[in-house]
Amino acid sequence: MTDSSNFIIYGATGYTGTLIARLAVERGLRPILASRSGEKVKQLATELGLEHRAFSLEDEAAIDTALTDMAVVLNCAGPFSKTYQPMSAGCLRTNTHYLDITGEIAVFEAAAAQDTGAKAAGVMLLPGVGFDVVPSDCLAAHLKQRLPDATHLALAIQLLSRPSRGTATTMVEGQAKGGFIRRAGAISPVPAGWKTRTIDFGRGAAEATTIPWGDVSTAYYSTGIPNIEVYAALGESMRWAAVATRYLGWLLGLPVVQDFQKSLIQKMPAGPTDEERKQGISLLWGEVENSSGTKCVSRLQCPEGYTLTALTALAVVEKVLAGQVKAGFQTPSLAYGADLIMEIEGVVREDIN
Repeated sequence: MTDSSNFIIYGATGYTGTLIARLAVERGLRPILASRSGEKVKQLATELGLEHRAFSLEDEAAIDTALTDMAVVLNCAGPFSKTYQPMSAGCLRTNTHYLDITGEIAVFEAAAAQDTGAKAAGVMLLPGVGFDVVPSDCLAAHLKQRLPDATHLALAIQLLSRPSRGTATTMVEGQAKGGFIRRAGAISPVPAGWKTRTIDFGRGAAEATTIPWGDVSTAYYSTGIPNIEVYAALGESMRWAAVATRYLGWLLGLPVVQDFQKSLIQKMPAGPTDEERKQGISLLWGEVENSSGTKCVSRLQCPEGYTLTALTALAVVEKVLAGQVKAGFQTPSLAYGADLIMEIEGVVREDIN
């Protein structure tokens, strides 16, 4: 029988963590809420009638104490480039399965490098169980099934909602790093806003620009396709801003500039309102091509990104609690198949050609 309280949400007081915690309770789950801030997590846990724990990821002993009796941790505390290592290390020490909602390439690569150790420990490392990267990873795997000898994969996203503070903070931290694609199997740096192409997400043509999305890492492990590019429909002003970072990256990477931008982010709303999330949607497009020029295109229409993150993250948590686990580094589709995304209410997949 599944123990619905045998998991912990770390970063539960953030925008997305709180969404997930509230939805978990609605679905009859009883997660233990955790964060660095004891007072904030106590308030949320009291409101939801849940147990809570407060600990810093700088305290190894506290991590181990918090995770020892847990089947799985869902890490919602970003930027994950800072939280992945200590939390995943704690999971390997305590035989706790690790999930998070990252979209950061470096985190996926770090998890892949821990595959052998995770298998030895019988622990699953599955980062990216939210909008980053469940729908796009499943779309990539679906396209690979449609064209098994594909050598090139292009994925694209169009978000019809605004970012949370956490997402905006991660974007600020990455703006000086440029872009990335996968070329001949290797992750390769490219200039920010490197390439733009016209894509029909199902609502007419839109201009989309390359971004360093997590699938540059994960789609390779999921499909074996050696050449991967990921695009986003950003709007003209954001495309030009991306190009501008090629020349201003050194400035944008300075700590004083980063701190200033982050201070402005803290004045923003925490994220989309409930009404904005209800009205919003997310669109995904994918194309594979083989060496002879044959192409297949498929699209997804999904709920709004933060809503989708809560839905997919909890869907994976429930599978782990039910014992559906594969030890080692996994991507969403490697662990649960290309149709994982189709289990989410409101998702529509369309094969174009």
